[in-house]
Order: sequence, then C-alpha cells, then structure tokens
Amino acid sequence: AALLQDIPKMIRMTEAVVKSTRLPVTVKTRLGWDEAHKEIVSIAERLQDVGISAIAIHGRTRAQLYGGEADWTLIGAVKNNPYMKIPVFGNGDIVSGPKAEEMKNRYGVDGILIGRAATGNPWIFREIKSWLANHTTPPDPPVAERVAIVRQHLLNSIPYKGDRATLFEIRKLYSGYFKGIPNFKTWRMKMVTASSTQEVFEILNEIESALSS
Repeated sequence: AALLQDIPKMIRMTEAVVKSTRLPVTVKTRLGWDEAHKEIVSIAERLQDVGISAIAIHGRTRAQLYGGEADWTLIGAVKNNPYMKIPVFGNGDIVSGPKAEEMKNRYGVDGILIGRAATGNPWIFREIKSWLANHTTPPDPPVAERVAIVRQHLLNSIPYKGDRATLFEIRKLYSGYFKGIPNFKTWRMKMVTASSTQEVFEILNEIESALSS
C-alpha cells in the first residue's frame, strides 16, 4: 500500500517482476492512498498493461487502515471498465455467505477475498461456499473440530514464532474459535491465563473430554 504514494514506482516494480518470471503475477492493493487519491481505476489499467494476470482490491484507502466501511463501488468500476480484461477480485467486510453473494452479484467481481473475518473463524469459507451453492448455512462445527483447529494453529505457529509469542497471539482468537459454545467463559479464561502453550494443550484435552458428545 505504501507504493500508492508513488504510482510510477509501483508500475515499474510490477513490470520488473512480470518480466522476471514465467509464472502469473497478481497484485493486491487498495483504492488509493487517501480519500483525495482514489486512483484505482487508472492504476488497474496500468498494471494490466505491464502484464499482471489478475488484481485484487481492498475497498479502503491506505489512510483508512481498517476503519469505516469498505467501499466496493470503485472495485465495481474496475471490474466493469471495458478496458479491463483480467480477473478482478474484491476484498473488504465480507463476513458471511449472504454478504459475499450480495457483493459478487452487485459488482460482478470474479471472486472474493476473505481477510479478518477468517481470524478465529476458518469455517467462514465453508459457510460462504455452502451459501453460494444452495443458500444453506452448515451447522456450527462440533467441539472436537474446534479443538483440533486450535491444536493445529499452535503446532503451526510455535516453530515460527516460538512458545511465548504464540501463546500471547492466540489468546485473542479463543472467542472466535469457540464462539457459540454455551458456558464457555470459564474455559476461555483458563486458556487466556495459561503460562505456556503446553498448558493450553492440556486445557484443550480437558475441553474435548468434557464438552464433546
């Protein structure tokens, strides 16, 4: 997103990457640097001209960070620009199957990216696929599946980030992973106050034993 302050540099860098490989090159960016510089329509054209294979657009400016609502109108303007021939993907505030369907139908994008809504809720992809396929929402995942996902998250993270960083990072995700489980607060507090990931693994075993049917 920093390159949105220097569009010519963005184009030069992208062109250099495209020329350096035979693999498809895609770009993900935002609407522009700030409210006064929402230049994504012309940026997308120029990126297509230097050979990218697809573009994904987050419906906020860099200055917005993650505040406010994502503006999909300019994503739609890129997709519906007759000059554009490459796939256009939209991103921003997709939190459910109905929302994904609404944005896809309204703006005609070729696909949708999910970001923060998947944090602590990897099942959102299953939910959206089910909704787009037949307008049904799958049942909530059972406790055993939730526990397995948290275990896998820990096992994947520890080798890269270490025990301590993993322990603190995952604390904010327990509410999402176990959302909808009745009377779960006591278990969540035990995990949040655990002093090591090994202790979290032990608590997960207790949760699975106590709550799985």
